Amino acid sequence: MSALSEQEFRVRCDEALDGVQEALLPLADAEEFEVEFQNGVLNVIFEEPRDAKFVVSPQAPVRQMWVSAMSRSFKLQWDADRSAFVLGDEALADLLKRLCREFLAS
Repeated sequence: MSALSEQEFRVRCDEALDGVQEALLPLADAEEFEVEFQNGVLNVIFEEPRDAKFVVSPQAPVRQMWVSAMSRSFKLQWDADRSAFVLGDEALADLLKRLCREFLAS
């Protein structure tokens, strides 16, 4: 994993969050939750099975993407080989889809 400059980090974050929003929209339409990307932060907002919000936000000082969901925090690093923010073997979009499905099933 290589270090990114702040500018590279911001570009990668915007690309990643755009991609996550696109990846989540079919599930959001089917399961009736909202996905909003504004001011550099992605919010996933649920009304069912209960009110909840997942927040995905870039953390420039540490060059990480942080996900706050279901009372947990996930800190993803940039993986240049995969061109993705990852946590272990899981890329950001895959993590978010899994967390949404887990939440909806709870």
